[in-house]
Amino acid sequence: MVFSSLLFLFVFLPIVLTLYYCSPRKIRNLILFLMSLIFYAWGEPVYIVIMLVSTLTDYSFGLLLDKPNMSSVKRKGIVVCSIIVNLMLLSYFKYADFLIHNVNALLGTDIPLTELPLPIGISFYTFQSMSYIIDVYRGTAKAQRNWIDFGTFVALFPQLVAGPIVTYNTIAQQLQHRAESISMFAEGVQRFVIGLAKKVLLANNIGLLWDTISSSNVETMPMLTAWLGIIAFAFQIYFDFSGYSDMAIGLGLMFGFRFNENFNKPYIAQSITDFWRRWHISLSSWFRDYVYIPLGGNRRGLAIQMRNILIVWLLTGFWHGASWNFIWWGLYFGVILIVEKWWGLSLLSRLPRWTRHLYAIFLILIGWVLFAFDQPSLIGAYLAAMFGFNGQSLWNNDTGYYFYTNVVLLLVLIIASIPMKLWKKTSELSLVQIAWYGLLYFLSVAYLVDATFNPFLYFRF
Repeated sequence: MVFSSLLFLFVFLPIVLTLYYCSPRKIRNLILFLMSLIFYAWGEPVYIVIMLVSTLTDYSFGLLLDKPNMSSVKRKGIVVCSIIVNLMLLSYFKYADFLIHNVNALLGTDIPLTELPLPIGISFYTFQSMSYIIDVYRGTAKAQRNWIDFGTFVALFPQLVAGPIVTYNTIAQQLQHRAESISMFAEGVQRFVIGLAKKVLLANNIGLLWDTISSSNVETMPMLTAWLGIIAFAFQIYFDFSGYSDMAIGLGLMFGFRFNENFNKPYIAQSITDFWRRWHISLSSWFRDYVYIPLGGNRRGLAIQMRNILIVWLLTGFWHGASWNFIWWGLYFGVILIVEKWWGLSLLSRLPRWTRHLYAIFLILIGWVLFAFDQPSLIGAYLAAMFGFNGQSLWNNDTGYYFYTNVVLLLVLIIASIPMKLWKKTSELSLVQIAWYGLLYFLSVAYLVDATFNPFLYFRF
């Protein structure tokens, strides 16, 4: 992965901030747009063209929708055309080889794969562009007539690579009227440092344990080792992705933007319904607003609602990657959500709080097995190890070593996963707070300098 380090950001960010705050307010969006393109080009220079094509296409479609006296048929046609263009771009780069591979397997053909690398962030910015066209069509947002402002919305570098997904109607006003302030900038720095620490101090380190366990022989893996491994993966993917979201939200604050939250302590959830209100909130909200509700939501009876849930979660799984395990992962959660809506939540409400929490964590961890492995044989073998069906012991010497060497880190991860306030939120930082954030920043940068590879897991989505 070309985004092998965060160090580029530490060189890039001071330059952007200096240019931004030294420029007249009327050209600050231009500065952000141009610098966002440079940031993107550092990762994949050739794919700037794809982003610009997507941006220019949806900008033009938005202007067409803004024409007066246009018939509803033509307006719907424009929306359909926009969705087709965006999905064709996304499908060609992300799903073409998946389709070719399955056609070859099914029909015995030998169609060559495209083997094209996935453009960084394409899953995010195509969804953002589609949200713009749909919002303009619905009348919840006005068409953007300034191409630079629209390009800034699509290419905005803080959340370009791995979200959160920023829909147009949540940011339209901020694109043209935002008020930067010292307190807002300071809040952004704090949020950025927290996200950076989550990523490099927590996610990277627990990821080493997951890499060690997942690369070992699953057939001879003791039960407790398998559970420890998937718990490590659960922590890694949470602190990796929520860390990036925190960094993106913090960077946005530095430039005067307030992005919506993307995580809300998901591992304290007491049901799968609750979990998906807390995990990757921007993606769940996008599918709710632009797929589930337009399909009829829960307004047309239980059967239609169940169908809509399955469609949404099939698409949610497929959005994450061109592999069958993501589809199974999506449908797995879709079925659980249907059961909970039907009678599960009513049953859960009668149980003690700790029981509901264990229920949710258990099902979440099973789901992460489906997510982590792209080969059915490995999924089956790992689940067999977790439930002792592979004939191995409960633990061995390696299990004890893995736990002993990571017990402090695991305790920190657990504490960091639950709601906790170290201090009251005030407009001014105390010396203790400044020292705390300074320590986190120093340790994170020191870790980055020493490390050679710091990819975000969600880059590949």
